[in-house]
Amino acid sequence: QVQLVESGGGLVQAGDSLRLSCAASGGTFNNYAMGWFRQGPGKEREFVVAISGNGGIRYYTDSEKGRFTISRDNAKKMVYLQINGLKPEDTAVYRCAASRTAVPNMSTIYTWWGQGTQVTVSS
Repeated sequence: QVQLVESGGGLVQAGDSLRLSCAASGGTFNNYAMGWFRQGPGKEREFVVAISGNGGIRYYTDSEKGRFTISRDNAKKMVYLQINGLKPEDTAVYRCAASRTAVPNMSTIYTWWGQGTQVTVSS
């Protein structure tokens, strides 16, 4: 069992930058790929970016390249999402998730999920 708690969201202005945090407990954190997802109002959940258990590999879709940076600190059991140049369309609940697999790809299954942190971007 892994428990994940996100923080760092809030109300920001377009063009701002924000760092979201995800604190993990339980399990063997460094074995788990970690991913960030988001769900905007009236939208389905969307994958943003993921990172391998040892932090050496990052997996992005083309849409996330450039503005989103994922990182992790295994000693602290933390994963972060840096978002630069926030846009109103980035408004969403952002959730972190952990996978039993160490290296993420498009078919990675995420087993454990945080409750989410709200990011609201005003124009």
